[in-house]
Amino acid sequence: MRIDHLQIAAPVGCEEAAREFYGGILGMAEIEKPAELRKRGGCWFACGEQQLHIGVEKDFRAAKKAHPAFAAENLEALRQALVQHGYPVIDDENLPGSRRFYSEDPWGNRLEFVEQRND
Repeated sequence: MRIDHLQIAAPVGCEEAAREFYGGILGMAEIEKPAELRKRGGCWFACGEQQLHIGVEKDFRAAKKAHPAFAAENLEALRQALVQHGYPVIDDENLPGSRRFYSEDPWGNRLEFVEQRND
């Protein structure tokens, strides 16, 4: 039917950095987790009609290949914000009809950002 949510793993104590990155830089609204799930740590964000869950993993290792791809508007402004905050931006011109780049979150998880071309 559709994807309800996507979970990205992060290390113990990740919540403040997640709020700064996903909430601050990427502009996602935080969603309050149910009381029973708050004990596990992490935090949740709205991403369009879906949710992005940042889940705590004790023996965390960043995902370097598997990644979410976020549809974006004004990709250039997003690129500038990531660079300004010290995050890498790797351009990829291999997807016809779109502009896209890769970056990473505060813990090194790979992220893709894509915008449809109008030209």
